Amino acid sequence: MAAGLDLHLLSDSTGETLELIAKACLAQFDGVEVKQHLWPMVRSEGHLDRVLDDVERRPGLVLYTLVNSTIRRELEQKTRRRGIYAVSVLDPVVHALSAVLGQEAKGRPGRQHALDAAYFARVDAIQFTIAHDDGVGAENWEEADIILAGVSRTSKTPTSIYLANRGYKVANIPLVPEAPPPPSLFGLRHPLLVGLTTNPDRLIQIRRNRLLALNQAPETDYVDLEAVNAELGFARRIFADRGWPVIDVTRRSIEETAYAIVKLCNERIDSRVTS
Repeated sequence: MAAGLDLHLLSDSTGETLELIAKACLAQFDGVEVKQHLWPMVRSEGHLDRVLDDVERRPGLVLYTLVNSTIRRELEQKTRRRGIYAVSVLDPVVHALSAVLGQEAKGRPGRQHALDAAYFARVDAIQFTIAHDDGVGAENWEEADIILAGVSRTSKTPTSIYLANRGYKVANIPLVPEAPPPPSLFGLRHPLLVGLTTNPDRLIQIRRNRLLALNQAPETDYVDLEAVNAELGFARRIFADRGWPVIDVTRRSIEETAYAIVKLCNERIDSRVTS
């Protein structure tokens, strides 16, 4: 039987950081049924007491990010008295940074979400990426930071969106033997062009599941082994002829693929600086 956990995320801001940390940590455990309770914008003792009353009714683990010293002290004292296990998830990192940088932390709630230039650049990147999905907007491809190319169902779109959330303008282009990409693709200078490929058997499985989900005929050239091999061969020839880096996504998560692409971007930047 799966273990159960009531996980309470308590924040004086939106709680977005807590949710990301909790998700990353829970991924390390199997067979756990988690009921997650988000308590954002906790900035008064009265609000804190109401939250703790609910936590006591549904006991579990409290993860918190509170920068107000009074509210923090109240939380720590009251959770101890009530026998509630509570952890401040950012403290070890903040303390380490304070020691290394020789500065005191500012203690500003939600400071990581300040509407600075980086925030607006990320919004711009997301808008660009959504507008240049699946081969759309060829006239703007030169403005992209990254262009992903590959046959259908090689994770181009989700990888593009993941990268956009990290501030990269991304366009993605399907490679289809019957409809080759426009010649302008091969003359681009600014973007990093990356080829995505995968194992044919795995690709067929993904495509077959896609067809079933759409209630379409499950036996077409789209999932025919010979046709799929021809598609992948067509894409590989383009990658090889142009000297593009290639990433095999067969056994990679979206995050792992994106990390490999970011690494390629950084290496490209470093090579330009040193050349």
